[in-house]
Amino acid sequence: MTVAPTTPPGAGTLLRLLRDGRPRTRSELASVTGLARSTVTQRVDALLASGLIGPAGEAVSTGGRPPTTFCFRPDARVVLGADLGATHARLALTDMSGSVLAEERADLEIALGPEAVLDWVADRGRGLLAGAGRGADELLGLGIGLPGPVQHSTGRAVNPPIMPGWDDYDVPGYVHSRLDVPVLVDNDVNIMAVGEHHTAWPEASHLMFVKVATGIGCGIVSEGRVYRGAQGAAGDMGHIHVPSGADRPCRCGNTGCLEAVASGAALAEVLTAQGVPARGARDVVELSRNGSVPALRALRQAGRGIGEVLAASVNMFNPSVIVIGGALALAGDHLIAGVREVIYQRSLPLATEHLSIASSVAGERAGVIGAAVMVIEHCLSPEHVDALVSRA
Repeated sequence: MTVAPTTPPGAGTLLRLLRDGRPRTRSELASVTGLARSTVTQRVDALLASGLIGPAGEAVSTGGRPPTTFCFRPDARVVLGADLGATHARLALTDMSGSVLAEERADLEIALGPEAVLDWVADRGRGLLAGAGRGADELLGLGIGLPGPVQHSTGRAVNPPIMPGWDDYDVPGYVHSRLDVPVLVDNDVNIMAVGEHHTAWPEASHLMFVKVATGIGCGIVSEGRVYRGAQGAAGDMGHIHVPSGADRPCRCGNTGCLEAVASGAALAEVLTAQGVPARGARDVVELSRNGSVPALRALRQAGRGIGEVLAASVNMFNPSVIVIGGALALAGDHLIAGVREVIYQRSLPLATEHLSIASSVAGERAGVIGAAVMVIEHCLSPEHVDALVSRA
């Protein structure tokens, strides 16, 4: 049997090693990769020419001239991350470590359609670049999160319930025609899970991020990577039936869904019926912060409903971390207290023994950071870096 020759590690493999922030010499890189010193020198020179790495001083000499160390330069390129919600848009410019350099937020209805919304992303993206003094040639790529089901491989929304005109729309193609860079698209809660994982829980191999806002969704990180399922529909927990839902109609066409009883829109409807006017999640949060007893009671009950669904998920998936984010998570501890109450009551003790249930650390930035990290991991993968430095 003939064994195909193994391709030696390229410049991208060396960059992956250097992205941990630790400076290394050529000798250290040769030792780790098994490459010849001359080959490592060639790869390092290519990365230096691209600007992705730079000298980082000298190592301790073991005799003779001290060797030069090299490290990753996260400021060599910038990335745009867009988090598009039902009624808002947030855009951020980051470096290649995911650190936010500049950002902008606007009230923008996703129902305006893809051209109007994506034109805003492209136009304001150029504005953020100009404001930061960065050129278009320094933009590594753009990541976008959409508030509906997305086929990640194509970047197209699939039958999104609150996004008229977006179904099967070529989002990457449209944006690429305006910003000549790679464009990646995913569901908004998936990128929020990535952003939270990157920001606060990088060591957690299994994490669930639950967004509770106009709708309810869940992003799943498994073995450090987003789990999307066979068709990209994994984590759509808002449309799981809950006993407390009774016959409440849901926008998906079914009744008794979690979203119909625990989302920001559902709570606003309940409070309004009780004589406490509220138009959406933001009003519910404001009422709770002002000490409204009906709002606090509704939030606690919503947390219990979410906990009903998550308790089964804990037994099935056994995450190490559950993060509660989204607009309603800004209301304080009442929502998450309801979640904890039911999960610890109904999940298996083994599954909850080391389980952390926490509020989002990244907060409203989780989506834009996650969108940027999605692009960074894609564009700085070894194969893409090899292609990039070959053009430098």
